[in-house]
Amino acid sequence: MKFLFDENLSRKLVSKLAALFPGSTHVALEGLEGTSDQKVWEFAKTRDFIIVTADSDFYELVTTYGPPPKVIWLRSWQYPTAIADTVLRSNAVRISEFVQDTEQALLILTP
Repeated sequence: MKFLFDENLSRKLVSKLAALFPGSTHVALEGLEGTSDQKVWEFAKTRDFIIVTADSDFYELVTTYGPPPKVIWLRSWQYPTAIADTVLRSNAVRISEFVQDTEQALLILTP
C-alpha cells in the first residue's frame, strides 16, 4: 500500500511514514505540484497509489468516478505534520482494511 500525498500535506510525511507505507511519494516529488486534481488522479490511478489529501475535491472525484484510485481524506485538516503522522499511524489497521475492501473507495479520517 503506497500513498501519493497531495500538495496540501507536507512532503515530510513521505520519509516519516516510509517504514509503514513504503513506496509512498508526494505530488511535488513527482513533478505534479500545481497541476490539476484530474492529472493527480490519473497519475495515482495508473501507478496504483492511494491519494492522501486534505482537499475535498478528491472526495468529489472518487464519488463521481469510483476507484481506482482510492482516497484517504483528512477532513477538517489544519494541523501540524506531526498530527497527520500520528493519525495515519494510529489508523494503520483501519487503512489496511480499507485498502483490501474492494467495495470502499473513500476513507475519511479526522483528527
